[in-house]
Amino acid sequence: MNKLSILFFAVMCSVASFAQQALWGGGDIVSPKINVDNSVTFSILAPEAQKIEITGDFLPPQKMQTPMGEMDVPGSAALVKNDKGVWTYTTAPLAPELYSYSFLIDGVKVTDPGNIYQIRDVASVTSVFIIGGGRADLYKVNDVPHGSVARVWYNSLTLKKNRRMTVYTPPGYEKGKTKYPVLYLLHGAGGDEEAWIALGRASQILDNLIAQGKAKPMLVVMTNGNAGQKAAPGESEKGMYKPSLWEETKMNGDFETAFPDVIKYVETNYRVKTDKSSRAICGLSMGGFHSLHISKQYPDLFDYVGLFSAAIIPQQNITSEIYENFDKKLKIQFDKKLKLYWIAIGTTDFLFQNNVDFRKKLDENNCKYEYYETGEGHIWKNWRIYLTEFVQKLFK
Repeated sequence: MNKLSILFFAVMCSVASFAQQALWGGGDIVSPKINVDNSVTFSILAPEAQKIEITGDFLPPQKMQTPMGEMDVPGSAALVKNDKGVWTYTTAPLAPELYSYSFLIDGVKVTDPGNIYQIRDVASVTSVFIIGGGRADLYKVNDVPHGSVARVWYNSLTLKKNRRMTVYTPPGYEKGKTKYPVLYLLHGAGGDEEAWIALGRASQILDNLIAQGKAKPMLVVMTNGNAGQKAAPGESEKGMYKPSLWEETKMNGDFETAFPDVIKYVETNYRVKTDKSSRAICGLSMGGFHSLHISKQYPDLFDYVGLFSAAIIPQQNITSEIYENFDKKLKIQFDKKLKLYWIAIGTTDFLFQNNVDFRKKLDENNCKYEYYETGEGHIWKNWRIYLTEFVQKLFK
């Protein structure tokens, strides 16, 4: 065997060894393990650790003061170590839901090395799992016809940049000639065009509700609500940077002003209906704020409006025609007899009183709307619920 052959053999052995480690190096620890009673056991091998805790949205929440006010954040619980260096914790039986969690190893927050399923929310990455049953079955990938999800780029002439958005097309779109209605689905502060697909399970919810005949087939357009960004972190020439919750171009009127660019691109490049009764807009938190102002600024565009835990707050010291003449524009919008104005929020949400005050304004002006209330606060659990309820009311 010549030297070149020997070298090639050595390299291939090294690659094979590395591949085997990647396949088998995780050991036999299963985490999380969903038990028969829907309790969940978490395990992690860390023989040198002094203390390990788990934090997740299945634990009793604790209060934290934030720049936006007092908010509920996930609580924590201690894991117990056995004589083999494996730490474990078992929950009480959990209700059906998509849950997220992390480990705290001697104070350092990490994902579960035994769980490959992870989701990014702003700058945090957490491990996730689903307890099936009830509404949570809508969040699962089931044996039903599936729509397609594409990341597309469009040119915003108003913002003078190319921007990225996510578009869901319903099952059968590629092979048919049907024209579909469109839902414009907006994220909250810190999110981007990936948020509703990853955290919101939007494509699974639409696939399942369409298959059940509970929602009309529709396109869902998920934009990036930060007018200063071209795309989600790592998806533009800005590179791999740490995203932040607030950027100055999120709620300054630029996004709302440029929104017709989005509609123009969609209606030019997709088989969609272009009348007011075939367009809907909704969003969570900051996306609810955007939906509120876009729909009243352009009252002939949308017959369906959804505000999910909407950030209904005054824009002080911001000069933009978008936020001027609020009451007058709102009256014009409602005088045009839109088909549905839908408001939803949790009773412990830090924005609850803002929404109460807004509803009072609507009541005083005889503006008709539907109201949907849940428990808990400013959390994705609620926003997934609101999406499942809202899409069933559209385009009837």
